[in-house]
Amino acid sequence: MGPYRPFELAASPSAGVHAAPAEEYETVTSDAITRPAPVPGPTAAATRPAGTRWAGPWVVAAGLFAVYLVVSVGRFRRMEWSSWDLGIFEQAIRAYAHLREPVADLKGPGANILGDHFSPIIALVAPVYRLFPGPVTLLVVQAALFALSAVPVTRAAGRLLGPARGIALGVAYGLAWGIQRAVEFDFHEIAFAVPLLAFALEAVLARRWRAALLWGLPLLLVKEDLGFTLAALAVVVAWRAHPSDRRAVRTALGVAVGAAVLAALVFTVVIPAFATAGYGYWDKIQGAGPLDGLGTKLATLGWVLIPTTGLLALRSPLLLVAAPTLGWRFLSGDPHYWSTDWHYSAVLMPVVTLALVDAIDIVRRGRRPRLRAYALQLPTAVLAAGLALAATTLPTSRLAEARTYERPARAVAVERLLAEIPDGAVVEADTTPLTRLTSRCRVLWIGGSKGVVPDWIAIDNSSKWAGEDPTAYALQLHPGARFALVGEAEGIVLMRRS
Repeated sequence: MGPYRPFELAASPSAGVHAAPAEEYETVTSDAITRPAPVPGPTAAATRPAGTRWAGPWVVAAGLFAVYLVVSVGRFRRMEWSSWDLGIFEQAIRAYAHLREPVADLKGPGANILGDHFSPIIALVAPVYRLFPGPVTLLVVQAALFALSAVPVTRAAGRLLGPARGIALGVAYGLAWGIQRAVEFDFHEIAFAVPLLAFALEAVLARRWRAALLWGLPLLLVKEDLGFTLAALAVVVAWRAHPSDRRAVRTALGVAVGAAVLAALVFTVVIPAFATAGYGYWDKIQGAGPLDGLGTKLATLGWVLIPTTGLLALRSPLLLVAAPTLGWRFLSGDPHYWSTDWHYSAVLMPVVTLALVDAIDIVRRGRRPRLRAYALQLPTAVLAAGLALAATTLPTSRLAEARTYERPARAVAVERLLAEIPDGAVVEADTTPLTRLTSRCRVLWIGGSKGVVPDWIAIDNSSKWAGEDPTAYALQLHPGARFALVGEAEGIVLMRRS
């Protein structure tokens, strides 16, 4: 089943390591619009007594957490699944939870997930998974991480632009299409990168250089390409710290070089050490020119910059942090990376939103009244665009539908059928049934068992892709083994080896 697309690419884009314990937030007055502030940086004006905490960012995060749960967990309950990724990550995290090497049999019997993508940070989910085993745990953790990222975004915007604009940009960020697409599409390791980037860039805007670099360092453990993102973040820190803090500049440049070297080593040494045939994605990130799929790439770039920032983010150096992700995607030979599909744009959302915050703060201190007026209206405009998309074309548009909260009879019937499989069995399965089995069985991908003969086979044969007699298809997969049909429910076929 192909992934749900909330909009077509041809559509117009226009349609210290801890946070400071007490922040002061300013209200932008009419004077700030008519004349530039004398100092280019955060002002000291406050709307509340010093020492009070602003609950706004956490309220925004709590609301977004609830929304993300309804979208992702509801989709799981309805069995509207489009990928095997949730099953793969559950297998790896389940192994971590039982203190075993992170084998994901869906990638091949005995395949170590570290030989696929270098994402050891997902081991942090293991203690929670040990207490609450099951795929829903991964979806809840992902929802919490995405929601948490709204806290630094809202807080930074509120500190620099005032609480009202901070709330507007925090909500717009949380409903951004890149975040929603990731929430909808399984679980992925980049859920950790999103809040790390948000906290790091918040620290940059607060001129806390050490905190920014420390928030960025764990990116090396999230995914192999994010080492280059950390390098870009360190360059931005050096840019902003120069010339007032030469020590910070030297440290940041050292981190940039070190991050790039470590990323290269992960690609060429670390991942191949865990893989049987080297890094398996070289063919996807090579073989295309920058002009291949130019229309799709420009459309994606438009979606990244226009509804989220009104193009004003181009005035902030923070946007440099998005360059590595856009670079490898647009230079890739795989067209899937070029578009707005799936989870690939989630890491860009905190970057472009905080670049917008930075750009507004820069522009409103300038001497161009029309540009200042445009900048100060952008939080409202971006929020309006986000709400419009959220209500019409994005996954949140389904929140108003009754079926979103219902559990269809199909899901109940399929789960009843799969309950015939005992715990610990070896099962060969495809996309639809596998997420109901990975928490209690050893699950192999259909046709990818590589000589391992399963005890059970569970496939979605609704389209009859396995033929009218699925047991004959099972015999083709495993010559000499005999499988008997156990039952069928809503197109899901279950077979057991005799």
